This record gives sequence, structure tokens and C-alpha cells, in this order.
Amino acid sequence: MSADKETNHDAAVDDHEQPFLDHLIELRSRILRSLVLVVILFVPFYTYSGVIFDWVAAPIISVLPDGSKMIATQIASPFLVPFKLSLYCALFLGIPFLLHQLWGFIAPGLYRHEKKFAYPLLFSSVVLFYCGIAFCYYLVFPLVFEFFYKVAPDLAQMTPDISNYLDFIMKMFLAFGLAFEIPVATFLLAWTGLSTADKMASKRPYVIIGCFVVGMLMTPPDVVSQLLLAVPTWFLFEFGVLMARFVEKKNDTETPEKPSL
Repeated sequence: MSADKETNHDAAVDDHEQPFLDHLIELRSRILRSLVLVVILFVPFYTYSGVIFDWVAAPIISVLPDGSKMIATQIASPFLVPFKLSLYCALFLGIPFLLHQLWGFIAPGLYRHEKKFAYPLLFSSVVLFYCGIAFCYYLVFPLVFEFFYKVAPDLAQMTPDISNYLDFIMKMFLAFGLAFEIPVATFLLAWTGLSTADKMASKRPYVIIGCFVVGMLMTPPDVVSQLLLAVPTWFLFEFGVLMARFVEKKNDTETPEKPSL
């Protein structure tokens, strides 16, 4: 019975094709809903932007001498930094809803077996992105800022600028959030048939080099932060290869054997 429902659903997907203009209208509606949510989330974040910035700045303040404060070298920084921070927080917190809107736009064109994989992929991608941000904040920042403070010359006083600091941490959050999406990317490559676990495993030397290159480009020019991004990225790739093997085995068991002639 379930097989008949799946067949009927897939046939309906093939038969129901909307005009291009309807797709544009649907896309505009999804984008407007996403923008409304970001604006709604922005208001409370901006109201408490001072408290949020204190929390964001805690990793670097903890390594500075007691009583140290950050500075604002630009005239508009006291306004722009809370504004940008609130906008970033609204976008990061709204990721589940934004992905849900994207899912609502593409879901009508997916087959039933594709939807079965899409739900856990959406959930895992959101969780992994937040895990990357948490990993960066609680583990990477304390080590990196401690390293920066210790290697600073004795004649130099470390007084971070709030605008530069915000740009730095957001770049790091994005780098680690995207790096933690590697298992999802490898899973999709195996699921769509664009690659196999064996092919991805054979490219392991290039992947390792690529992890360190990305770590060099996406992090400050110090060995500590580069290693803290490159090594977890490599481990996540290995985990993704294991997930790809699981997908291939499941596909093999679900594929019916062809009758021999």
C-alpha cells in the first residue's frame, strides 16, 4: 500500500509543473517571510545588544589584565557595531526558519524517497552549524586569544577595537559553522551519486592539504587557530566518508535484484 502511495506521489510530482512566473511569486513570498522574521528577531537583539556584546567579548576580556576595556577607533562604531551584531544574531538564530522556507520552496518538486532524506539532512545541517559556532566560542577563542596575548611584545598594550573584533569573530563563526557541514556535503555527494565513499577516501591526501589551506585562509596567521580549524575539518571529512558508506549499503539493500535471464 505504501509503495502505491509513493508511486502516486511521484507521478503527481512529474505531472504537476508550475509556470515559471508562479515559481518567482512563490520565491518572493518565501524571501519576504524570511525578511520579516529577521526584522522581528532584530528588535529584541538590538535592545539587549550591550549584554550580547559583553558575552561575545568575554573570551578576549578574560585574557586581558583586570580592568581592561575595548576601544572604538571610528566615530560611528558605537552605533554600527551593536547594529551589525544584532543583525548577525537575528540571521544565525533564524537559520532554522530560513532553511524551512527554502525547503518549502523546493519540496513540491521532490519525490517521496528524496523527502525522507531531506528532513534529517536539514535538521543535521542546522545542528552541525550551531555545533561549529559553539566549538569556536568555547574552545578556539580562549586558546587563540591567550596565544595572541602571550606573543604580544612587552611594549605593546593589547586594546582590541570593537569593530575589528566583531568582524574577526563573525568570520571565525562562519568558518567553523561551514566546516562542520562537511559530513552533510559528503552525504549528499554519495546520496546523489556524484561520488562514492571509495572515491572520496582516495582523495584523502588532497583533502588534508585543502583543510590546512582553508585553515590558513579563514583564520588569523597563527598555527594554533589554523590547526583548530584544519584538524576538526579533517575528522569531519572522515566521519562523512563513513556516512557515505552507510548510504551506499542502504541503497544496495533497497535496490531489487534484476532477474537473471
